[in-house]
Amino acid sequence: MTPERFQKLKRTLDRRQPDLTLLTEQIHKPRNIAALVRTSDAVGMHELHMVWPWDRHRPYSGTAMGSDRWVNIHRHESMSQAISHLKSGGYQIFAAHLSDKSLDYREVDYRQPCAILMGNEKKGVSEQALAQVDQEIIIPMEGMVESYNVSVAAAIILAEAHRQRQAAGLYERCRLPEAEYRACFFRWAHPDVAKFCDQKELCYPPVSMEDGEIINPSAWYASVRDGSAPRISDALNSGTVISKELKI
Repeated sequence: MTPERFQKLKRTLDRRQPDLTLLTEQIHKPRNIAALVRTSDAVGMHELHMVWPWDRHRPYSGTAMGSDRWVNIHRHESMSQAISHLKSGGYQIFAAHLSDKSLDYREVDYRQPCAILMGNEKKGVSEQALAQVDQEIIIPMEGMVESYNVSVAAAIILAEAHRQRQAAGLYERCRLPEAEYRACFFRWAHPDVAKFCDQKELCYPPVSMEDGEIINPSAWYASVRDGSAPRISDALNSGTVISKELKI
């Protein structure tokens, strides 16, 4: 890994926003999904939530120009489950929806933990979802058309969220928990080894945060061959705070 690559990975992770996210409802066009993931990465979002049961068996890959490697994507079975999950984590839910209750998107506070809900390309946000959100928001328009493309609308709203958070200094300090930071760094820096560990349910080998390289890789590979490399199940049984997504 070059020093420039190492610094870029760290600089990006240092600015990740773990409490700003998108929640999408039944968005199915690959180009829109790709644009949403790319925009999420661009504003420093750490994860994106999708409700996508209509097409649950279609593989999601290759539509985001690689951006899905940098943003964690979580798929939920229903809007109710997704919203409940986010609210249990302290998130406010802002739905992009035109109604007499809607506020200008610039009037809400995106500095707090929040999720911006974007509806389906044709049907918009469902009534079921609207009954659970905290606030409906709109983007003022002056033309003949009634709405922006969903990915464009998300980009406009997230640009305002970025502006507010930048002004509040939320990009000036690392906000990811250390375990997630290290696990994410490993997945970005060593994707092939991370994939191997995921498949074998092995803990990620330790890396040096001075240069991003695996510490004593020959010893780790030897432990994999002889079966002594630490496994996720061993870490859990020993009481180590670790999960399948936080292997470090």
